[in-house]
Formats: sequence, structure tokens, C-alpha cells
Amino acid sequence: MGYAKLSIEGIAAAAGVGKQTIYRWWPSKGALLFDAFLTLAGEGEAAALPDTGDLAADLTLVLRATIAELNQPRYDLPMRALLTEIVHDRALAADYLDRLDKPMRELKKQRLRAAQRVGQLAEDIDLDVAVDLLFGPVLNRWLQRTGPLTPEYADQVVETALRGLQPRQGHASSGPGRIS
Repeated sequence: MGYAKLSIEGIAAAAGVGKQTIYRWWPSKGALLFDAFLTLAGEGEAAALPDTGDLAADLTLVLRATIAELNQPRYDLPMRALLTEIVHDRALAADYLDRLDKPMRELKKQRLRAAQRVGQLAEDIDLDVAVDLLFGPVLNRWLQRTGPLTPEYADQVVETALRGLQPRQGHASSGPGRIS
């Protein structure tokens, strides 16, 4: 059954409870889907990104794993349904931000900070923008289905993004968030 045909009434019937019981735990179908998605994805299992000392290799590994996950039907369809609900449900969007997006973004920024400390990334880059540069293309391609999601695409994204984020040799920084 697709997400459009999924209903609180159907879930309650399948669980053998009244729909009030479902609404006691989840305020909307989207909220229930989000909890189910987090269970499927292993909520609480997020760990720091790998830090082998080779930022490009670490990011390539993470982006390749992200692409592999997005290509799995068990993640693809629920995630698309969840993002559709987020567009229409501000409370769900806030919950998604707090429980999934912000924690994952912080893990990514921690790895980038470590790279800054050892000179692999420019000190003055905005880490939120850097995360968007690295992960945004993959999510955009997946969401809009503009091209295949392949390991080679992950490699290209990392290589291209890191070229722009690396410290400039022989150039002084022009201030926070600015590139000379």
C-alpha cells in the first residue's frame, strides 16, 4: 500500500485499537510516519563521521553510504512521503529538524571542524554552507530524480566541493564566510 492510501483508521484497525489510541501517541499521519522512519533508520544510532585523517576519503565513504541508503526502496519511499508531509505540517517540520536534521548536521560539522584544525579546510568557511555543498547535491538529485545516484556521483560531489573549500595557498582570508 502506498502512503497516499495509508490512513490512521487503517493503522488502528491493523493494530486492533481505536483510532483515538493512535492519535494519543501521534498527532498526525506524518508524525506516525516519522517515528516509523526513525525506527527503520535506527534512531539513536547516529555516530560521528569517520575521521581517518583523509577528509576526502571519509566524506566519499559517507556520501556513498548515503546514496546506497537512498537507493533502497525501504528508505526511498518512506523518506519521500515524509518530506511531502513536512511541506504541509509545520509541527512535523520542526520535529524533523530537531530530531533528525540538526543532530545529523552537527555530526557533519564536527568532522569538518576537525578538518579545519589540521588545515584540510579553510578556517573561514561557513560550516553550514559546507554541509549543504557536500550533501545538498545528492539530496537534490535524489528528490528531483534528475540523474542517477551512483558511487561515482558521490566521488564527483566530494572532489568538486572540497576543491572550493580547501585553504587558498598564498591568499589571506578576506573575513568570515568570504572567499578571496
